[in-house]
Amino acid sequence: MSYRAGFVGLIGLPNSGKSTMQNALVGEKVSIVTSKPQTTRRRVLGLITAPEFQAIFVDAPGVVQSRSGLNLFLHEEAHDVIAQSDVLVAVLNIDEKCSESLQEIIDIVSKAGKPWLAVINKIDLPQIHRPQILRDKLLEFKVPVLQGSALHDGKVLREMLLERIQPLLPPAAGPLYDAELYTLSTTRDLCGEIIREKCFENLHQEVPFGLAVKILKFSEDDGPVLKLHSEILVAKENHRPIVIGKDGVVLKKIGIDARQEIEHLTGRKVYLDLRVASKRGWQKNLGMMKELGYVVPKA
Repeated sequence: MSYRAGFVGLIGLPNSGKSTMQNALVGEKVSIVTSKPQTTRRRVLGLITAPEFQAIFVDAPGVVQSRSGLNLFLHEEAHDVIAQSDVLVAVLNIDEKCSESLQEIIDIVSKAGKPWLAVINKIDLPQIHRPQILRDKLLEFKVPVLQGSALHDGKVLREMLLERIQPLLPPAAGPLYDAELYTLSTTRDLCGEIIREKCFENLHQEVPFGLAVKILKFSEDDGPVLKLHSEILVAKENHRPIVIGKDGVVLKKIGIDARQEIEHLTGRKVYLDLRVASKRGWQKNLGMMKELGYVVPKA
């Protein structure tokens, strides 16, 4: 049997569990995860390499309706992942309140002209009838339909998914990337995402959605301590004191949480310097968005 290798796009709504699924599939934390929608802003690649195949899973931003500013980037990024993938996985979360939105994901993926399958996710939640309703909707497409909980039963879901994805991958001469890799994200990029994750976890209301993280300095070669200087950008000046908190307590908590996880990631002691700056309306400024990496790569 010939070797197979290709890109597998995880497509779903914001907060559908794509990032949790990505991490369960790869067996490492390559995508940040929070309870807030639009946590994933850029595609994240996670690699699984086996003797018979290599699957490069692509965690795409959730499909959004808005077409302005940052939301335009998220829309274009998700649809570019669909266009560039060899295989698609429709991630359908049963806790979505609007069934029409789930139908839209099914329609988008089915019309892409790619081999695909569906995963009904979050079945540990008490939505008794929704899984069967989704299975009935998917009957006409004659594609594999799996169901499970990426959060609570990731290993079982991983085995089921890989078994069905392998034959859908295109033939290849061998792995597309080094078999030792589990992600193509750099350590610098992963650190920036960890900081943003901790901001999302420690902040509430609308603040996280107007927040971005910019790495100012990343020094791996200055002795045993990794030195990381980062700027947390907010879109409104009145959000800056919220991120800092009274006597700096919120920013300190973000820093402690981020430093601990970065130390776990790198296996090194970390010096982390966090600053907060206001960049009014950055998510509607094309130049600022490009500077922060929010630009769809050209084919």
